[in-house]
Amino acid sequence: MSGNKFARLQRLVVKIGSALLIDDGGRINRVWLRQLGADIAALHTAGQEVLVVSSGAVALGCSILGLSRRRSRLEELQAAAAAGQVQLVEAWQEALAKHGITAAQILLTPGDTEDRRRFLNAKSTLQKLLELKVIPVINENDTVATDELRYGDNDRLAARVAQMVMADGLVLLSDVDGLYSADPNIDTAARHIPVVNEITEEIITMAGTTGSAVGSGGMLTKLQAAKIATHAGCATIVACGAVEHPLQALADGGKCTVFPAEGTPAAARKQWLAGMLVVGGELRIDDGAARALSNGGSLLPVGLIEVSGKFRRGDVVTLVDAGGVELGRGLATYSSEEAVAIVGCQSEHIEARLGYCSGSVLVHRDDLVVFQRSGSGNATNDQ
Repeated sequence: MSGNKFARLQRLVVKIGSALLIDDGGRINRVWLRQLGADIAALHTAGQEVLVVSSGAVALGCSILGLSRRRSRLEELQAAAAAGQVQLVEAWQEALAKHGITAAQILLTPGDTEDRRRFLNAKSTLQKLLELKVIPVINENDTVATDELRYGDNDRLAARVAQMVMADGLVLLSDVDGLYSADPNIDTAARHIPVVNEITEEIITMAGTTGSAVGSGGMLTKLQAAKIATHAGCATIVACGAVEHPLQALADGGKCTVFPAEGTPAAARKQWLAGMLVVGGELRIDDGAARALSNGGSLLPVGLIEVSGKFRRGDVVTLVDAGGVELGRGLATYSSEEAVAIVGCQSEHIEARLGYCSGSVLVHRDDLVVFQRSGSGNATNDQ
């Protein structure tokens, strides 16, 4: 992709709004989707990792089932999502297969991104798909969610996905080309804002509250998404996708609003971990494991000496050296009972010990913050 402004972004989440993907007749706009598929393939070929968060299942399903999105009850919308999701995924598979790329469907609920155990499971699946050069196509699992347990729009879901996979870029494509000082459809003097360094109350008041005829998100949800993503170290771009080859057009200088990231994804995650006050247990490790952590490695079971406390997969645990000095904190990939069973175990022998294997590490380096020791003996956060 020539002149690619995404060139420095290694992992990119692209969110597609319903108004772009579904035409006025309630059908998939396959011509536009083929063009977007070509854009994604160009990024993929350049070695960048792309995840897609795609709206459209409910709008498509309403057309299939003859339902009105605005007047339907929750269970009718869930039925529409089930019917629409089949065609939506088939369309994505077709668009990407033309470029030799495999697509995989992922359905998420808020609990999958906010509950630490489910978070780790979803993150592991997405990570493996990226390693296999597969492009995940993600949507909210509307068929099982309730009003109280829904994102309600895919802007915030996309931001949570970006946070989950530690993406460094999030692109929100919809039928608007960014943030304006007022609604440009009403106020002809409305001013386009190309860069927003901080999402203040003044910025939020500029956002309207209504979405498109087939979508559920408006500018307010995009600002909420940008706030989540930028705090997680992920730069966010809001741009209009209602053009040919929308990512290429954006890369070539198309109008948009950019929300720069606050630091890097890794630094943001480590800061979050360092601030966790509730710790589920303690892992005492040997000198070799301590050296590996200080060099940026993960904690392997072979370096584990002792397990204290009771915790479950996804809980925060503290890591201490043989003398009991705290070295850092991280998310446990095994429960305390499982950790006890694999103390000192080589990673390749985990399955023999447990009867299954949920990964080769006890705490992955991406889910770990290591403290440096200051001259006074106090711990400081190693960013």
